[in-house]
Amino acid sequence: MRAVAVTALGGPGVLEVVERPDPVAGPGEILVRVRAAAVHPADVAARIGPIPGGPVEPPFLLGWDFAGDVAAVGDGVPGHRPGDRVAGMVPWYQTRGSVGAYAEFLVARPDWLVGVPDGLDAAEAATVGLNALTARRALEMMSPAPGSALLVTGASGGVGGFAAQLAARAGLRVIALASTDDEEWVGSLGVAEVVPRSAGLAGVGPVPAVLDAVPLGPEAAAAVADGGTLVSTRPVPPVDPERGVRQEIVLIRLDRPMLAELMAEVADGRLRTRVAATLPLAEAAHAHRLVEAGRLRGKIVLVP
Repeated sequence: MRAVAVTALGGPGVLEVVERPDPVAGPGEILVRVRAAAVHPADVAARIGPIPGGPVEPPFLLGWDFAGDVAAVGDGVPGHRPGDRVAGMVPWYQTRGSVGAYAEFLVARPDWLVGVPDGLDAAEAATVGLNALTARRALEMMSPAPGSALLVTGASGGVGGFAAQLAARAGLRVIALASTDDEEWVGSLGVAEVVPRSAGLAGVGPVPAVLDAVPLGPEAAAAVADGGTLVSTRPVPPVDPERGVRQEIVLIRLDRPMLAELMAEVADGRLRTRVAATLPLAEAAHAHRLVEAGRLRGKIVLVP
């Protein structure tokens, strides 16, 4: 099979298309033919090196989120048949590149996979896992009071966009920070107020809870009320302890029932996602350059 390997830690040029033996589903495993694989900032970080647990020694494969169809089923795996449409998430910080979605095939555990409802294409399905699970987990960590205000930074992005929708649907008054010239789309997510990135957060707050999905760090921290909650997607500078702000980092956790629920909500239109572009697997390096440049309107998805 063809796959994209990180051949050395560094810039996008270290990504190379390689030939590897076709994987085989062993007992308790499922072989998936990958039809789409999302490109995330987490992939960029792994390619460069600074990730939880320390850098991975090359060569290794990248890719968390994928969608495709079942190619073969190993012994002892009920409920799946060849041809079934599936999507899932590689628990990449556990596999550390021994399995990755930037490939024509991957071997998955059943608890990595959910079904893809009819009407949802593979590219869209591949954008759900990491971002929607992170958004849902962040909101659970915050436990904001019904009707209270929540500031979400990065609402134009994957985590922020899903979080803004889920929070608004839960009855929170969501203030969403939108990327430049993306205010219309963010405003369509059901939020109460859209703040253009060009305006900054100087006039926002104090609010009892902030999800810093970008993250912006001190700028977002300034908007949270004393005694409030600040959750970020990556480490940021600590808030002055005297302010009494509860500060946490949301870490991705694979949750199959939750993923199935979120996938169904995307399929029936209760949650919205965006695909900025689909690119061939061989253009993985270009995909990484686009992600690093920012200002995307949706996810870049590789199509093997």
